[in-house]
Amino acid sequence: MGHDHHHGHGHHHHDHGTDQVSDVGLLWAVIINFALSIAEFAGGIFAGSMSLMADALHNTNDAAALLIAYIARKISRRGADRHYTFGYRRAELIGAMIQLTALIMVGLYLLYEAVARFISPEPILGGWMMGVSVLAIVIDLGTVFLLWSMSKGSLNVRAAFLHNLTDAGASFAVLAGGAAIYWLDWTWIDPVLTLVIAGYILWMSVGMLKQTTRILMEGTPADLSLEDLAQAVAGIQGVQELHHLHVWELDEHHRALEGHLVLMPEAEGRESIRNRVKQLLHDEFHIGHCTLEIETPACTCGDKGHLLAQH
Repeated sequence: MGHDHHHGHGHHHHDHGTDQVSDVGLLWAVIINFALSIAEFAGGIFAGSMSLMADALHNTNDAAALLIAYIARKISRRGADRHYTFGYRRAELIGAMIQLTALIMVGLYLLYEAVARFISPEPILGGWMMGVSVLAIVIDLGTVFLLWSMSKGSLNVRAAFLHNLTDAGASFAVLAGGAAIYWLDWTWIDPVLTLVIAGYILWMSVGMLKQTTRILMEGTPADLSLEDLAQAVAGIQGVQELHHLHVWELDEHHRALEGHLVLMPEAEGRESIRNRVKQLLHDEFHIGHCTLEIETPACTCGDKGHLLAQH
């Protein structure tokens, strides 16, 4: 039997090289979002607006999320060592998990408060709502601009980016709500907006939490079919079957594979066959880290696993 590790430089095809992007933008985003949260809390308390407070809570979580994203990016750039042989790439995923979990808690709290406001309405100052929401819109869009380039290559930063994009939309809604309260005295619109903001927070967060959990649980990449992969490998001349197959993601951009490759008895050039398999996995399935164990029909591990593809 042969055993081989392939450490290629292939990445998942969504990598846009954002590790080279300066973190200065991320730091500025943290500062201005904390400042916005303070302003919105003050305005929400003074105006008596729950939707403005909802936006403030959302922004507070985003500011903390951005800080976590900054710290996680720093940690994730550390190279592999004797304690973490795959490196620290998953630090960003842990950061994303923390902020998404916190955001879900915020969403549930806002649902509770919105229902309470329907039951016990309170007076609201629409003018203050409009003034603070305009400030929020400017800061939210500024943060979105700062994070846009970094969000393309990092689930952690993308979570923060989407949060601020959502905040901008929520702030526009609060602005419209403030206008309706100021000119039409529609105080009921405040808890309605709070429900809408909370519902969107939960919908967005749960979706991203599923993606993050899949990677942390070493699940098979969502866009990859193990059956198709096994059939493609089995189609290479000299390969009899592929079993004991495991494919997982180290992070968003790095995939790994472990499998047992059974060669036909008459197959010649084991290394040549193995290299063709590696190239196929890299080019067609974006797998850059590959561990293949060579077996023969007369000498196999006996563990066929849940997936088997024969030539």
